[in-house]
Amino acid sequence: MNSKRFILLITIFCAILIFQAQERPPIQVYSPNDYGADNQNWSISQSDENTIYVANNKGLLEFNGAKWTVYPSPNKTIIRSVKVIDGFIYTGCYREFGYWSRNESGALIYYSLSDKLNISFLEDEELWNIVAIDDWILFQSLNRIYIYNKRSENYSIIDSESTIYKMFKVNEGVYFQKVNDGVYEIINGKAKLVSDDILLKENLLANIFNYYGKLLFLTEDNGFFILDNNDLKKWNISADDELEKLRIYSSLRLKDNSFLLGTISDGILLLSSDGDIKHKLNQSTGLSNNTTLSVFEDIENNLWLGLENGINCINIKSPLSIYNDEEGRIGAVNASALYKGNLYIGTNQGLFYKEYNTNKPFNFIKGTQGAVWFLSVINGTLFCGHNSGTYVVTDDRADLISNIQGTWNIKSIGNTELLLQGNYTGLYVLEIVDGTWKVRNKIKGFDISSRHFDLYSKNFVFVSHEYKGVFKITLNDELTEAINIEKVTSVEKGIHTSLVKYEGDILYSHRNGIFKYNATDDDFIRDSIYSRLFDKHEYTSGKLIVDNSTNKLWALSHHGLSYLTPRKLTNIPKIDRIPIPFSSRNDVLGYENITHLEDNKFLYGNSKGYIIFDINKIKPKPFLVSINLITKSKFKNKDSIILLNKSIKSELKYTENNVEFNFSVPNYNKFLEPEYQYKLEGIYNHWSKWSTKSNELFENLPHGDYTFKVRARLGDTISDNIESYNFRIERPWFISNKMLVVYVALVLLFSLFMHNIYKRYYRKQQEKLLQKKQSQLELKELENKEQLARFNNEKLREDIENKNRELATSTMSLIKKNEFLNSIKSELKNVKDNRDISKVIKIIDKNINNNDDWHLFEEAFNNADKDFLKKIKSLHPELTSNDLRLCAYLRLNLSSKEIAPLLNISPRSVEVKRYRLRKKMNLEHESSLTDYILEI
Repeated sequence: MNSKRFILLITIFCAILIFQAQERPPIQVYSPNDYGADNQNWSISQSDENTIYVANNKGLLEFNGAKWTVYPSPNKTIIRSVKVIDGFIYTGCYREFGYWSRNESGALIYYSLSDKLNISFLEDEELWNIVAIDDWILFQSLNRIYIYNKRSENYSIIDSESTIYKMFKVNEGVYFQKVNDGVYEIINGKAKLVSDDILLKENLLANIFNYYGKLLFLTEDNGFFILDNNDLKKWNISADDELEKLRIYSSLRLKDNSFLLGTISDGILLLSSDGDIKHKLNQSTGLSNNTTLSVFEDIENNLWLGLENGINCINIKSPLSIYNDEEGRIGAVNASALYKGNLYIGTNQGLFYKEYNTNKPFNFIKGTQGAVWFLSVINGTLFCGHNSGTYVVTDDRADLISNIQGTWNIKSIGNTELLLQGNYTGLYVLEIVDGTWKVRNKIKGFDISSRHFDLYSKNFVFVSHEYKGVFKITLNDELTEAINIEKVTSVEKGIHTSLVKYEGDILYSHRNGIFKYNATDDDFIRDSIYSRLFDKHEYTSGKLIVDNSTNKLWALSHHGLSYLTPRKLTNIPKIDRIPIPFSSRNDVLGYENITHLEDNKFLYGNSKGYIIFDINKIKPKPFLVSINLITKSKFKNKDSIILLNKSIKSELKYTENNVEFNFSVPNYNKFLEPEYQYKLEGIYNHWSKWSTKSNELFENLPHGDYTFKVRARLGDTISDNIESYNFRIERPWFISNKMLVVYVALVLLFSLFMHNIYKRYYRKQQEKLLQKKQSQLELKELENKEQLARFNNEKLREDIENKNRELATSTMSLIKKNEFLNSIKSELKNVKDNRDISKVIKIIDKNINNNDDWHLFEEAFNNADKDFLKKIKSLHPELTSNDLRLCAYLRLNLSSKEIAPLLNISPRSVEVKRYRLRKKMNLEHESSLTDYILEI
């Protein structure tokens, strides 16, 4: 019982719950971490190049749409005021004012006017406001107004005994308020009282405006007053009640004559020119802080807020308006519908509604707690597909007509009064009975979750399941049973795919494209026209959304939303794109939904609420891309490059060949994200891929000439210009012109040196060759001589051998002759008494001892053994000729027996001679006489 009461209390609470969120323009939030400075921001201005400048506690902030740069204040104090005048950025801070100007490298440099003019400031004086009129620039502190003439560079001072609270420019006049005194106008450099009405004495002014030729005073606490003929009257407007609750600190009259009011504690109010509240924005509706210190309207009508904590940019003229459920009370919007003047949204928490086109809050419809998957008006009835089943919605009531869990979608079945419903457990048929819709039957034979389905005809249904694929189902005529189920194999299954029917075609979307069912081939074929709705590389979800009221087919991608509409004069449909990037949409992936509201206004549901956009107001605007800063670096040291004259080619040293380019588009639209494309002609001659990165670093570039080019796009619009920059990286010192001359000289010297070396080398080689040839010739000659000597030696050897043979022959002849003669002599001696025999014996003896034989022998011996007799004679001078004769015979290695006939003595006598010869030669007893003689 207690649990039932608790549920009832929760239901009652949800039924009466009112959500205070409202539709608002897009707001871009910049935190101190984003811009890299302190939290408080006191003043905002903009240059002709659309660059934003902010006076911050830390210094001067510069924002070019891509990058924040902080320039510290000149004296390290808070910068209270900033104003861009004729290209110079004037600032005021503690006892100091002056201007900032770019140097040749593109960086801002501060020049002090107060130092130049020798201003003697009061104690603790700060410059809170800057106003420009013609040639004069006025700097306002709480005690003085300094009037500086740009042409003459002179100045004057308006002093005040009471506090000067604020200074205002109205048309071509300058006004200021003295606290407890009144309002003054500066005329000819002097202060002239405008009004000292008691109300102006007792109230601090937030601003003064021109109102149909009259002065309109905005007080901080009591609203507006009009000065009419010195009579101060209350300007009664519808916003008075709200203004009484607020304290206004900063304000601005916008270009459309509406009023922007910044409060101390509740954000901002935007009033129409008639004083009606158009928007009230505070921290609960998207601002980052409730204390608005400064307000500014830029060239494109964006509203900039300098807050106590951060900087906000409101795209007040944006064709988009945002509904953000900051506190998460509604949840992610899965479906929406406009029905009978009410806007219904179905979220993951239930069904809500509010009166359309009002800032009234959303109300919860009782009994619809849980996820809503589907909302659509069919045949004049609003159906709600819910996790709990199917509801029919009327005004603030939802009636459950089907308690079958998980109704994904509902489709009409031709012209019948039947509907086909897809649920977690398959397909069901709804019918109307007595004006009430109810479930008629389930389609038997098919139990797969049917989130994406559509009818090709009454009996043919296509169902896509992200994990199981696409099925073609044939139903019987009674629509009670699936008589045939075929799985389509020509398309791939995949997460975040979908299936819809558009212009009579069944379309299946996948990362690889959009496929159309071809009845002739009974297959799905990729359609090149439909597939242009999204690019494969920009794919986020294949969810296709059909809007039958405008005949549009919607698709989504990383780049934005695309929609296709048929054309009357051609069968090729038109595809348009809306640049709402994925990073800004907060998609509920797979559950994206778009609903037509009125005219060309659509609602896009997301995870934080929804976005309403008017496609007629989404028009491309021309814009320019610019190169803001170029840095060159050597290792970790970075230097800026001169940027002021971009037509002159910069010369960079070879060691400074790391070049980084910073570029930007001054775009402050939250839903338009700039993308950049670049190329570096000279090395990378083709455009890069589109990227949101606003800088590019080229490292270790070789020497040569380069041209860097960059262009940008916002949505599908390309920038009007291609920004370029020419530069040259010098050749390294070792290939500079001077070094080339040195190299040429060195080459010539080296060539000459090498020529001489080679000449000397070849000369030496020639000499060596000649020496070698000479040596070879000498060697050849020696060889020839050796060969000749060999020939001579051989000839001599042969001669010696011949002589030896002759000597041996002659010796043997002598021996034989003497032996023969001795034998004859012996025989003759044996003959007795014969007187003639003695005469013969004498003749024989004479022939045996014939000196001629010896001389002949000696000559032959000397030819065979030259100088032997001389050597032995020199060794033994005491030897006689007979001794030398014996030595000669011993030299021939003759035996005693062979020597005896030659000496005509007996062998015994030869032995005696040998003995005597040994004695003369003083040979040892053991020594051989023959060996000694042979060794000589």
